[in-house]
Amino acid sequence: MNSGFTHITVLLEEAVEALGVRADGCYIDGTFGRGGHSRLILKNLGPDGRLLGFDKDPQAIATGQALAAEDGRFVIVQRSFAELGAEALERGIAGKVSGILLDLGVSSPQLDDPERGFSFMNDGPLDMRMDPSRGISAAEFVNTAPAEDIARVFKEYGEERFAKRMAGAVVARRETQPFERTGDLAEVLKVANPAWEKGKNPATRAFQGLRIHVNNELGDLEAGLDAALEALEVGGRLAVISFHSLEDRIVKLFMRKLVKGEADNMPRNLPIRHQAFEPRIKLVGKAQFASDDETRANPRSRSAVMRVAEKLR
Repeated sequence: MNSGFTHITVLLEEAVEALGVRADGCYIDGTFGRGGHSRLILKNLGPDGRLLGFDKDPQAIATGQALAAEDGRFVIVQRSFAELGAEALERGIAGKVSGILLDLGVSSPQLDDPERGFSFMNDGPLDMRMDPSRGISAAEFVNTAPAEDIARVFKEYGEERFAKRMAGAVVARRETQPFERTGDLAEVLKVANPAWEKGKNPATRAFQGLRIHVNNELGDLEAGLDAALEALEVGGRLAVISFHSLEDRIVKLFMRKLVKGEADNMPRNLPIRHQAFEPRIKLVGKAQFASDDETRANPRSRSAVMRVAEKLR
């Protein structure tokens, strides 16, 4: 299956270099997308190397299956990377993975295809699910959820300061006509937003909040980070590329906690084994951003930040 929409892989060389790919290593691409990172990892693997890809999107899975047919070292599964721990156990690679890459957020083909309902830029069905066969769509949510739940999603996940007002407008309009299209919802949100940010569509933050909620992106990220740590071998590396502050905050706090050791986060006077004072990971370099050349060629890379850690125990 080819959607006809292209995707430019962000921090391609940098991310694969950060993994320190060994020829005989076992790697996981937790967000296959259209396979940019996976193909470069495969180029660095020898005949005994292995790569396991994850994605929820059926179009990404179709691309991955075509790659798997070409290269026997690669396998793709249609699961969230939040489930990579279970998959690693099933495949007998738990604690043996040499490197894991997570390239978070939504891909360009998902944003650019109006039929996926991710964007207000082109009118399409109001869906937003990365896997359209699971969960409730954005339309179902805005047409049925209480106003306070919609406001919470806009505020917490979209960081929209007029969340309550915009949620009220959504609820008022759906009473006479349910929402079915992205353009319709975007227009209602635009009218309800009293202070537009320069250069930004007034529906931007609310749409981000809806997408994150519908796909449980932050919950998946927290579960996926924990699973990744356990799946890695000692010396294995985790590289995570984030695209907005909510994601990056979760990644940063996760890594900071493990650099300090679990004891740093435990209640005082609790008996603690000495291992709990030892760090579980070390940071590899500083946070990395797309170069000026990359941001000029691909403006969507401007918000990307990559953090890398190596497992110590």
